[in-house]
Amino acid sequence: MDVKQALPELADIQLVIFDCDGVLIDSEGLSKRELLILLSNLGVDITDSYFETHFLGHSFEHVTAKIYQDFDVSLPATFRPEYQKALIAAFTAELQPTSGLTDMLDALAVPRCIATSSSPTRVGHAMSVTGLERYFAPHIFTASQVENGKPAPDLFLHAAKNMGVDTQHCLVIEDSPAGVQAAKAANMQVIRFAGASHMGPWRRAVDPLSDDVTTISQWQDLYSLAPALTNTMKSRGNRG
Repeated sequence: MDVKQALPELADIQLVIFDCDGVLIDSEGLSKRELLILLSNLGVDITDSYFETHFLGHSFEHVTAKIYQDFDVSLPATFRPEYQKALIAAFTAELQPTSGLTDMLDALAVPRCIATSSSPTRVGHAMSVTGLERYFAPHIFTASQVENGKPAPDLFLHAAKNMGVDTQHCLVIEDSPAGVQAAKAANMQVIRFAGASHMGPWRRAVDPLSDDVTTISQWQDLYSLAPALTNTMKSRGNRG
């Protein structure tokens, strides 16, 4: 559901919880590329649509279990560090924030944090190479801190508790179906961000979440939906 008018339910938001990959950073394409290369070396060939359906927004533990379930392949102990090494190199060379992000963050007038399925090492490196650390540190929460990852609500509930904000006053910004489901299960408001490079119009058109989740494809639209989140941002376009 794409809307541009203000949403009354967003008038009393006291905390914005951001997913990281595909929301703050344009990383999903890099993650997919490196993962598919390593899986192919093990004889596991998966399609783009399989990755997006089963892996997008999930923890590495979920990915490992899904590969075993569907392909009867147990990933070797060396797989995760090899993937981490390849991803860190790709992030260092290629990673960028999503377009328009820094303008939006500069204008955000309420507290913010990150709640991500990524590992602490991965998200920490991403924040460092993109310069986004100054907007979020130390309020970065990862799936390693909770028992159940997305689509369970545990991570968002953990973030809200640590930030001292009741769930009804939290807004989650997500890109993946698993993340949207987790936000809803946590009884939080949720907006889907579809502005990263992996979220083309074709994907949004076939995604069953498109019709029942408010979706934005550029950051400047956030303050049209929730003007109370900022006192400073005007119509400046995307420069981030």
